[in-house]
Amino acid sequence: MPSDRWSAEARGSVNQPANTAETLTFGCRLNLAESETMRGLAARAGFADAMIVNTCAVTGEAEAQARQAIRRAAREHPGRPILVTGCAAQIAPEAWASLPGVTRVIGNGVKLDPAAWAAPVAPILREAPLGIAAGGGTRGFLAVQQGCDHACTFCIIPQGRGPARALPIAEAVAAARDLAARHAEIVLTGVDLASHPALPALIRAILREVPELPRLRLSSLDPAALDDDFWRVFAEEARLMPHLHLSAQHGHDLILKRMKRRHSRADLLALAARARALRPDVALGADLIAGFPTESEDHFAAMLDLVAEARLSFLHVFPYSGRSGTPAARMPQLPMALRRERAARLRVAGAAERARFLASRLGQVEDALMEADGRGHTAHFAPIRLAGAMRGARVAARVTRHDGETLWAEAA
Repeated sequence: MPSDRWSAEARGSVNQPANTAETLTFGCRLNLAESETMRGLAARAGFADAMIVNTCAVTGEAEAQARQAIRRAAREHPGRPILVTGCAAQIAPEAWASLPGVTRVIGNGVKLDPAAWAAPVAPILREAPLGIAAGGGTRGFLAVQQGCDHACTFCIIPQGRGPARALPIAEAVAAARDLAARHAEIVLTGVDLASHPALPALIRAILREVPELPRLRLSSLDPAALDDDFWRVFAEEARLMPHLHLSAQHGHDLILKRMKRRHSRADLLALAARARALRPDVALGADLIAGFPTESEDHFAAMLDLVAEARLSFLHVFPYSGRSGTPAARMPQLPMALRRERAARLRVAGAAERARFLASRLGQVEDALMEADGRGHTAHFAPIRLAGAMRGARVAARVTRHDGETLWAEAA
């Protein structure tokens, strides 16, 4: 599975600024960044009244939600153009083109190419783009990496995103400078961000060359790819947020081996210890899959234990979803009810760690970036509420309480 998964299960998000197409986005932050750019491209190509559905292929549920949204849009707004793109559409374009109301399917490789939007028939097969600099809110997203060269047995995303490619440092710095003029925080994203061959140097270059940028955040990271250079950067760069989200996937070595992951349980625990030794207040999160084929109760218990041992405060939990064409889909499958039950138990364990982390912030003064009036996120990416704080503001907020999900604060 690609590492950039910021939703526990893919859910649609709608964004519709004035005079641009409506976007319905499923899946990762990379998709969100691409949707920001596509709104403008669609409007310039004469599709300002269209709905753009940016699909995700991580789970069958994500695809089902996108199909339902398309059918609903066709039913409620007959005649409105529906434009479909994203990983699921890249993998099976004909199936998406056959849905009611779909005007065209646009391939991942050309969805940021103005010519593809203007062409009578949009091509499907090309590599997905690099260098997306986008963001309509208080946080900007910069795609510095695309594609994946790994072969995790459960993941179909390489078929939708192509091989791994990296954005050169100079281009990334230029894009970050542009984003910093409009955003107090930039998130570096990618399908497999940690595979960028110069990620530590890239982070240092952005922070050095764009001194006006207050906050730089990383999207999800493959634990096996974090080398000594990365840890030096993490220790030394105060504007790099103290928040790491790991593409961990499981907590038992046998299941990790069957997933063809490149790390072990011990590696995950050592990583957590190293991160806390360098920055004691770091917040750790992880992607975890419950109910992978052949997972026993003992295997699952090891993953539950990992959440507490590594103090993983922010979990993205996926019940395993078999994807046709992947090796895991041919393994002995667990009943879906059991997968969902284990995912629910895993979320309970994650909620306990989240509450424990939030409690540790009581009385602390947080650097809060407000994404809406009264609501924002701290440097640790913990949700925070502060009455009277305006959208777009960075404020110093003293934490007074928490409710297990969110910090509540007053102006410091």
